[in-house]
Amino acid sequence: MRYFIELSYNGKAYHGWQNQPNAITVQEVLEKALSTILKSEISIVGAGRTDAGVHASQMFAHFDYDENFEAKDLVYKLNSFLPKDVAIQQIFKVKPEAHARFDAVSRTYHYKVSTSKNVFDYDFAYEVQLPLNVDAMNKACKILFEYRDFQCFSKSNTDVKTYNCDIKEAYWTSNNNQLIFTITADRFLRNMVRAIVGTMVNIGLGKLKPEDLHAIIKSKDRGEAGFSVPAHGLYLTEIVYPEDIRN
Repeated sequence: MRYFIELSYNGKAYHGWQNQPNAITVQEVLEKALSTILKSEISIVGAGRTDAGVHASQMFAHFDYDENFEAKDLVYKLNSFLPKDVAIQQIFKVKPEAHARFDAVSRTYHYKVSTSKNVFDYDFAYEVQLPLNVDAMNKACKILFEYRDFQCFSKSNTDVKTYNCDIKEAYWTSNNNQLIFTITADRFLRNMVRAIVGTMVNIGLGKLKPEDLHAIIKSKDRGEAGFSVPAHGLYLTEIVYPEDIRN
């Protein structure tokens, strides 16, 4: 039987989601916890990869297990067993062919920029104290909808078959001394959100004009786009699946 597990994590202590040979990851910690509690070797498949230091307020993964268990009881045991920076929200049965990664309809990320020095924010937002033109940044966001190939924002040497992404929403909002970038798409390339935000920050600082984004995207050259903002300001916040995925 296949199960989906919904979780959240503070990514500060982890080298991303996916298992790595010589570094601690969220996937490794969760697999060890599940395997210990269920007394069986459990492998999990995540909805995607988050890089080192990136957080998730909503992440999904699936695993297979053929014995019965009480979902609420397993959630309680996992939360008692897992470190304080990983939390399980729910576990539910899905159709046997359901896939946490391939069945996701959309993913939403938030990126947080702190516009003033904040002693409680430095691990969870990127600090930019120079004034940012949010109107110009939102004007640039609208240009993203005109394109599908975002190779210019992709990390080099990735093994993807296509650089096409369908961006469904992208905008900046202001909340006190914090700016939040929201972006939703069917899929994301490696480093894509952080590269877009870095380019947007350059636009907000007046180093680029919003219209410059056309040439940057058309170039398909990572070197033409802006810098990659730090990972600690990035959050995976929502993953949407078809309503009929549950069993």
